[in-house]
Amino acid sequence: MSTNIYDRLKELNIVLPPVPPQNVASYVMSVQTGNVVFVSGHIAKKDGAVWVGKLGDNITTEEGKAAARSIGIDLINTLHAHTGDLNKITRIVKLTGLVNSTQTFTEHHLVINGCSNLLNEVFGKVGVHARAAFGVAQIPLGSCVEIEMVVEVAASN
Repeated sequence: MSTNIYDRLKELNIVLPPVPPQNVASYVMSVQTGNVVFVSGHIAKKDGAVWVGKLGDNITTEEGKAAARSIGIDLINTLHAHTGDLNKITRIVKLTGLVNSTQTFTEHHLVINGCSNLLNEVFGKVGVHARAAFGVAQIPLGSCVEIEMVVEVAASN
């Protein structure tokens, strides 16, 4: 994609939030080995608080998609903090999405599309990725969705 990623974010009316502190737990938000960045799981937030709920119970598929999209923005923000320049991203490699859901809920893939579609909009062909989507009994803090990501960045000289 030849478009500057920051210009694309502006076109999509996406404003990256302030970067949260990195030392909030027993892990870091991103780790790089070679040209690959592993971005830790991010949980859904709404109005600055954890977006609590269970798909198939008190959260609809459309709300879940919105939650996943909001996570996508946070993942992009973590990549920005890690790389210093989102234009260094050469490929979104893989997403793994966890959906806090009832045993009968079967639309996990549609929920995680909220994040996948956002990455495709922002990064174009570079944003097309492999993916897994799982239903789980619970996510930390009761969040409705959690997503982690693997990304390739340009080699540094």
